[in-house]
Amino acid sequence: MSGTWKYVRPRRACRGAVLTLVFASVLATGAATNSWGGETHRGAADLPRHRAGDGPPSSEPRPDAPEAASPGTEPESGRGSDEGAGRTSGARGPGDATEGAEELVSRSGDRWSAAYSAREYEGLERTLSGEYVGVGISVRRGTDAADSRVIEVARVRPGSPAAEAGVRAGDRLRAVDGERVAALPVTEVVALLRGAASAASQGPGSTVEVELGRDGRQWGEILHRALLADTNVTSDNLSPEVTRIKITRFTEDSGEQVRRAVREVPDGSGILLDLRGNPGGLVDEAADAASALLDGGLVATYDVNGTQRALYAERGGDTEAPVVVLVDGGTMSAAELLTGALQDRGRAVVVGSHTFGKGSVQVPHRMADGSVAELTVGHYRTPAGRSVDRAGLAPDLVVASGTAAESKARTVLGGLAAGS
Repeated sequence: MSGTWKYVRPRRACRGAVLTLVFASVLATGAATNSWGGETHRGAADLPRHRAGDGPPSSEPRPDAPEAASPGTEPESGRGSDEGAGRTSGARGPGDATEGAEELVSRSGDRWSAAYSAREYEGLERTLSGEYVGVGISVRRGTDAADSRVIEVARVRPGSPAAEAGVRAGDRLRAVDGERVAALPVTEVVALLRGAASAASQGPGSTVEVELGRDGRQWGEILHRALLADTNVTSDNLSPEVTRIKITRFTEDSGEQVRRAVREVPDGSGILLDLRGNPGGLVDEAADAASALLDGGLVATYDVNGTQRALYAERGGDTEAPVVVLVDGGTMSAAELLTGALQDRGRAVVVGSHTFGKGSVQVPHRMADGSVAELTVGHYRTPAGRSVDRAGLAPDLVVASGTAAESKARTVLGGLAAGS
């Protein structure tokens, strides 16, 4: 790559000084909520924050990447969606015109560029802290005994307004604010729950009326939306030899959460780092996650209009526990950056299916009408110099998506532990 190399200090020493990869959601059918992330970078021509991204643009969904974003990207597949899962361009309220940004993005001809209204971008900023406004319901497509299409509650977030009202996983969601939802894509159902039609109807304290069904009984509930925190890093011990750390996307503090999870891994246990379906997010958080498993060194390089820069891990990470990274076609952007770093540095065996291939760098620009355009300025590469954009990453052991992939990953991890 041409240009002048510029050293970028590790994240702790210079937090917020790194450009990001853009998130332009696959969800193009409704206004679900926000799931974009971004890193910070100061520049006279740019907004204070640059975006780290998760997924393909809404104008060009990738049919070969069924797991290409947060849950809910395939409303007809039976998979689900929650209120923190993504943003779409289909439902905008008053004051949401984005002609300025959309015109600039259209002229760019770049499939990764994206246009946001001022309100959408404000919501995007909120998700940098891993927060969203909603009632705590995840939904999925299902069928009833008569093989009719229904919308089911897939999960209820503990402590959320829905949980306090007694909503349970498995309940049928029949209507939202009087609109029947059985025939709607799950993303549009989430849009209704989220209240994306106008700014006034989506803030904390706003209400949404839901009609539910359970065991032949039907009833209605009025739920008050609240500011909820996403849990994007979870850890569980699958066996004495296997600890699974699941990262659903990289938001603020995700890196530190991974550090804590790694520190709590029992002696003698290997780490199964599950990045399946992770659409990316904050790149500096991905670098921080790499620091949990590396003792310093290069994580990735990237260019900004020809100027080359680098991301480094901090010293002191766990280099003893065996690691297997589990990936699929929905492993994207910052998640690919982390995967490539651990693979190139020989720190982990990568198992699963080919990753998506999103490795471009975008910078946001505020337009005169308040809208925001994110335009590509460069691309990133793994420590070994591999380009991720379009090419994606090939696993060390290719296994089709599904439960077989996790089983194979656990087998590989057991072998690594036995040989260590």
